[in-house]
Amino acid sequence: MKILITGGAGFIGSNFIHYLLDERNDYSVINLDLLTYAGNLENLKDIKDISQYKFIKGNILDFDLLRSIMSDVDYIINFAAESHVDRSIIDPEIFIKTNIEGTQSLLEAARIFDIKKYIQISTDEVYGTLGPEGFFSENSRLLPNSPYSASKAAADLIVRAYHKTYGIPVNITRCSNNFGPYQYPEKFIPVIINSALNNMPIPVYGDGSNIREWIYVIDHCSGILTVLEKGKNGEIYNIGTNNEYRNIELVKLILEIMGKPESLIKFVKDRPAHDKRYALDSTKIRKELNWKPEYSFRSGLEQTINWYISNQKWVKNSLNK
Repeated sequence: MKILITGGAGFIGSNFIHYLLDERNDYSVINLDLLTYAGNLENLKDIKDISQYKFIKGNILDFDLLRSIMSDVDYIINFAAESHVDRSIIDPEIFIKTNIEGTQSLLEAARIFDIKKYIQISTDEVYGTLGPEGFFSENSRLLPNSPYSASKAAADLIVRAYHKTYGIPVNITRCSNNFGPYQYPEKFIPVIINSALNNMPIPVYGDGSNIREWIYVIDHCSGILTVLEKGKNGEIYNIGTNNEYRNIELVKLILEIMGKPESLIKFVKDRPAHDKRYALDSTKIRKELNWKPEYSFRSGLEQTINWYISNQKWVKNSLNK
């Protein structure tokens, strides 16, 4: 079975490719990635020559390219996305093109070539923000508050429309905040680790009270594979862990693990429309598909810290692209 994985040189995509090829021997992968700032072939250098893997540099908006590679593709998993909220506030246009128009381009290819399943990798941010209690379920309203999350919510609705209109077999997964190896260094946890490692100030938005739910990237990957193999056609699945931390609590925990002083923390002006809290109800995937996370938050975090400490060359190369 052949899977077209878009955005497979990015953080979650590259981890998923590794996970898939480690766990299954009956899949092969075409990795289509434009290699923008967050795409990095170093993430996949250990598998670049194996027969089950092929890399193609290209844009998901290039429909002629999609036509040329779709003839024997069974599944599409769309990781390709602009994903950094701060960048979306500065330049929302590229988020509209990649996240919305790119998704439609892939869906059209899926329709023409009659694929077995299309999976859209979405985000909990499409639901908007929560108060101090409650959780987002798959039936919660979409109330995005940034250009990034709005573009992802729009893409989800296009996926739904293609399923309802054309009968394309689809699933949408919405996950909480990921962390782990190969995450682009400007993201929150890598910023904390790398700043602490170099005894540099650690920027924290506002008063640090914003709450996020966190998942180790390998657990996210296992959830996606579960949805690919067991997900019911047309359904949405939240993938979460219930590991909630205030940003300031997370910073202090990482500093404690690394043996660094809290004096490195520097509070900075909050970002516009900064969502207060995200938290997912993942009962559906746990009960219907028998999925559960395998990693504790602490063990995943320690592995992540050790990976960044051991891969400072990767960090520097990523930032210098």
